[in-house]
Amino acid sequence: MINTIAIRKENIELTEKRSPLSPEQISRLISQHNVNVIVEPWNRYFTDQQYIEKGAHISTKLDDANIIFGVKEIPIDDLPANKACVFFSHTIKGQSYNMPMLRSILDKNITLIDYEKVTDANGRRLIFFGPFAGLAGAINALWLLGRRLNYENIANPFSTIKQAKQYTSLAEAKKAVTAVKEKILTDGLPATGKPWVIAITGAGTVSKGAQEIIDLLPVTQVTPVEFKKMQELQSFDHNTLYKIVIDADHFVKPVDPGKTFSWEQYFKYPEKYTADFNRYVKDITVLINGIYWNTMYPRLITKEEIRQLYAGDEKANLRVIADITCDIEGSIEFNLKTTTSDNPAYVYDPFKNDITDGVEGMGPVVLAVDKLPSELPGEATEFFGDSLIGFVPDLAKTDFSKPFDELKIPDEFKRAVITHQGKLTPSYEYLQNFLDQQKPA
Repeated sequence: MINTIAIRKENIELTEKRSPLSPEQISRLISQHNVNVIVEPWNRYFTDQQYIEKGAHISTKLDDANIIFGVKEIPIDDLPANKACVFFSHTIKGQSYNMPMLRSILDKNITLIDYEKVTDANGRRLIFFGPFAGLAGAINALWLLGRRLNYENIANPFSTIKQAKQYTSLAEAKKAVTAVKEKILTDGLPATGKPWVIAITGAGTVSKGAQEIIDLLPVTQVTPVEFKKMQELQSFDHNTLYKIVIDADHFVKPVDPGKTFSWEQYFKYPEKYTADFNRYVKDITVLINGIYWNTMYPRLITKEEIRQLYAGDEKANLRVIADITCDIEGSIEFNLKTTTSDNPAYVYDPFKNDITDGVEGMGPVVLAVDKLPSELPGEATEFFGDSLIGFVPDLAKTDFSKPFDELKIPDEFKRAVITHQGKLTPSYEYLQNFLDQQKPA
């Protein structure tokens, strides 16, 4: 039905508490644009009753919706035939685990729109949870650091920090981190004979979210160049907590030693670059990885590099890696699986190439939750909805029965249409190669 939208339940992951739109945002759509809203009942951060009070209809039947909004993937058995659906599909890199879902979407004539590809004319993403992945990831990195140090019988100020999802709000979590700052200023850092360094990769929204948390601590920020010099001289003050932000211009280098780094060339010809991150690793305590990565780019840390680090005579300083990017065997090659908020971390054994859930054992603790914003669901939903809501009225009245070329849809969203009427759209026809590789026997 034209001018009717639906918000579906998030049953691909039962701990998911986010929604694409908050009750207050729904109220604005109804009052200002006469959009009808159906909300499928679910155990969200915002309750069904809150949506009802703002004018939404609660129903398990979404057939009347012109377009269905979600956050995470829709289970294959729940995919609604002949409907337009918007969610993070995790298909655009040809991810093998979601090719069966993409094939079913094509078979069911579903119009798939992916938030990740909603961009402006310059290719900048417009709708994302990015800062909240960084915020929650940094909180959890500090929480895991405290637990890991406890396992090593090292009394530490980080042990009072909880997992992000255990706080009632972002403000409460920030207050807890600020309390750790005061404890460090009063009592100092544990004496381990090693530097205390929190490294954050990337310079986008994920990195900025992580920095917002880390900057609540009494950090001294140094540049990659300064850090390298401190490594050469071993001039670290072991009672200082250092923060370093490392972007691609400092974690890769040209293969040709006679060349200098160029952002334009790196994005166009990444094969002309090689990783240069390993030189930092031995002096890092916590790594928060917030870069964009795909297979054409160099890895930050390989399995062999982490094996060499832990094979040294001295105990490795690296305790925790919060891989917010969370590409399996990607930029962190030894990230072997995604984790959930209920079981968020594992220890990677670099000699056995194996993992053990928790924080105990030989090797670094790896946080690999692929939906970290859900641990701050209220604020994350409001943030996400604020960027989405301006497009919803036009999407609600779009006639999705029209051929792709005739769809009257905002340009930002038309760029994000992956499938339509049983076919991949022109910009995404490359995905057919990945589908063909996984054809059922």
